[in-house]
Amino acid sequence: MKVIVIEDEKLSADHLVTLIKKVDPAISVIARFDSVKKSIEEFNKGLKADLLFVDIHLADGLSFDIFSKISIDTPVIFTTAYNEYAIKAFEINSVDYLLKPIGIEELSRAIEKFKKLNGLNQALILENISNAYQGINKQYKNRFMVKIGDSISSIKSEEILHFISEDGLVLISTNKGKRYTIDYTLDNLETLISPEVFFRINRKVIVNINSVQKVSSYFNSRLKLNTEALSDDDSVVSRERVNDFKLWLDK
Repeated sequence: MKVIVIEDEKLSADHLVTLIKKVDPAISVIARFDSVKKSIEEFNKGLKADLLFVDIHLADGLSFDIFSKISIDTPVIFTTAYNEYAIKAFEINSVDYLLKPIGIEELSRAIEKFKKLNGLNQALILENISNAYQGINKQYKNRFMVKIGDSISSIKSEEILHFISEDGLVLISTNKGKRYTIDYTLDNLETLISPEVFFRINRKVIVNINSVQKVSSYFNSRLKLNTEALSDDDSVVSRERVNDFKLWLDK
């Protein structure tokens, strides 16, 4: 089996090559690259292998850039320094990976898995892991610009108790007792703010988890929140959102 290692840290690359030889002395590491640019250059020359070991973060960018710019159908085992919690997204998408520091048992299992999965659609695998990675690294808004009289001010996300839709407008309610109009819909906001911190409890309101003081059962299988600055009607979690809300609280 011919293998290529793409890794920008020399010690990590040396360690991986040593382990590969221990797992299977018949495996030949035919090339090592440390950048997106170099990898693309060499693959464009026709270089081929049976398996690639690819670090996600390289000196000149993300390794996903390699596969987005050239067509490669070789199976890939990604390596990453992410912690086990964050990397779960990769598992869900059926993509194999090695978590640094790499151990020989993990490496052996990964190689065996890729031997069995060699017929899978590599393009789909790469798309899935790229999407998972982007999801992990998504940057959420941490401030909103609001107009106060003739001036503009910045409101930090942690100051926001909730977003609420009233009479066709969306308002921010802050922990300082202020309310400001913003030019977003609640649907827009759900894609822009952290789902770890904010949850849409009904069609009108998105709450900050730090503003939830108490949760009580409410009629018709709903929940009612005791939270600052929300009216009784607006603080009810709609029935279809109750299960997701409970999961959100328990994260």
